[in-house]
Amino acid sequence: MPKVGIRDVAKLAGVSTGTVSRVLNDHPSVTGELRVRVRGIIEQLGYMPDPSARSMRGKVSRLIGIVIPDLTNPFFSELVQSAEQAAARHGYNIIVMTSFDHAAKEADRIGQLTSRKVDGIILVPSNDFHTLKPPKGLPIVIVDRLLPGYSGIAADHRSGVRLGVEHLVKLGHRRIGFISGPKDSVPANDRLKGYIDAMELISEGKQNAAPLIAEAAFDYESGRSAGNYLLARARHERPTAIFASSDQQAIGCMRAAHDLGIPIPAALSIVGFDGIPLASMTIPRLTTVKQPIQDIAAAAVAVLLSKQGAPELGKPLLLPCAISEGETTSSPQPD
Repeated sequence: MPKVGIRDVAKLAGVSTGTVSRVLNDHPSVTGELRVRVRGIIEQLGYMPDPSARSMRGKVSRLIGIVIPDLTNPFFSELVQSAEQAAARHGYNIIVMTSFDHAAKEADRIGQLTSRKVDGIILVPSNDFHTLKPPKGLPIVIVDRLLPGYSGIAADHRSGVRLGVEHLVKLGHRRIGFISGPKDSVPANDRLKGYIDAMELISEGKQNAAPLIAEAAFDYESGRSAGNYLLARARHERPTAIFASSDQQAIGCMRAAHDLGIPIPAALSIVGFDGIPLASMTIPRLTTVKQPIQDIAAAAVAVLLSKQGAPELGKPLLLPCAISEGETTSSPQPD
């Protein structure tokens, strides 16, 4: 079959090729009715624009780069997928690169994407990242790990954790343990602050006799180790509930409780953070604070494509989290 061209679309739609081009580029001068009609014909004919030709004519690549620290982390995987879906709605594709959470590799990835002539970059900075030297004229939107002196888009980690701890408090819990994230992680520190905020309200300034905070990486095994640390104490001293800074940690903590013969939620309530798909597949199903991952990705793409104003310096766009109630929380048993 002969290749369908833009002239074929224009002829069938009864418009000029320029109008078809404006529809493809989401130009505001095209009316809603006409836009729908032309889009319908594009779909009917199976027309696919030539990205290289559009790049030469419009000096845009129709490509967005995204640099993440770790592709194996379910949160980042979902962020990439959501960004790809958001970009596709505007006729863009994405190129994904991994920094392996290392500043030098991150700078290299940004350089590679610049040489590929991407139209912008979505960046989740590495934890050892200190200064950003963006290529001149190339927009970069920072997401998730917000940096001092920069602005960006992220979930409201601090308020999200407060929401989760308050959920446990309403159930009657007072000895609430916390599995924090790495000290060099900006989101982890914000989540720890949220836990401290909530606990100060219920403790009236009193300190726990034994520390109920365990630091851990955001992965399953670290959550399991942290869970063992918090639960390996007398029943009247161990927490009746644990808030984990990631769902992977929470799932690891659930395994620790299982190994110790502590039933969930009868003797221990657990809440995670992130809202990854795996949280709905555990037995019992994990209660978690869900990050608005799709909204974060859509906002980042919109800012890059100038469909939405960029956050002001020092005033990041913080999107609200929400509780997704599963089966791992209930009222505490008496000691």
